[in-house]
Amino acid sequence: MTKADQIVDKAAARLQEMAERAASEGGVAAKLAQPLADDAAFLRKLKPSLIVARAKGRAPTDQKPAQGTVAPSGPQLGKRRKPRHGGPNPLLVVGLAFAAGILLAKIIDWRGHAHPRD
Repeated sequence: MTKADQIVDKAAARLQEMAERAASEGGVAAKLAQPLADDAAFLRKLKPSLIVARAKGRAPTDQKPAQGTVAPSGPQLGKRRKPRHGGPNPLLVVGLAFAAGILLAKIIDWRGHAHPRD
């Protein structure tokens, strides 16, 4: 086992410990336990020596994916709503905002002349 493999294995062990600790706590942390355990298992598959072996054809590549990682067979969202047509023209909204900004600047400037700072 190479040094890089040991580092990856140590990181996966830490993730597994975190998953076990989260599962024992319960509540919201328990919901994160399974994804953390899955991440630890995935991280173990990313050892550099295993990647090299798979690239050279020495390691099996036909393993089944972990439970819950299979792509859904159909769309997961409900029906889309029809886009809403109508409403004000965006250019009109921008023009009104520009005019309101100019008007506000004129009012502020006019009030500044009422109380000059000499």
